[in-house]
Amino acid sequence: MTIINRLEQLIADRAGALAADPAIASDSYMAKQLARGRLKLAEKLGEEAVETVIAAVAQDDVALVGEAADLLFHLLLLLGERGLPFSAILAELERREGLSGVAEKAGRMA
Repeated sequence: MTIINRLEQLIADRAGALAADPAIASDSYMAKQLARGRLKLAEKLGEEAVETVIAAVAQDDVALVGEAADLLFHLLLLLGERGLPFSAILAELERREGLSGVAEKAGRMA
């Protein structure tokens, strides 16, 4: 089991616990984030994306790795809230493999 799988399972567990007892949001960062709802999860993901960009252009590799980990974690939270597994992202990347980026983007616009 990969760290992604373990995080997905933990997110699902926290979401289930939160549904059963909203008070756990005060005890768990994941539950607290999930309790804020989809819009706030999306906003937090955007914030982490900006921090990742800043680290990429103005900070060292350690900062970039840390921010990228935060970005991925918050993406997993949002995907989990939507009921989407990370494997769906991997499947989409595999589907795009070997396609010209120009052709792939044109196919999405059609």
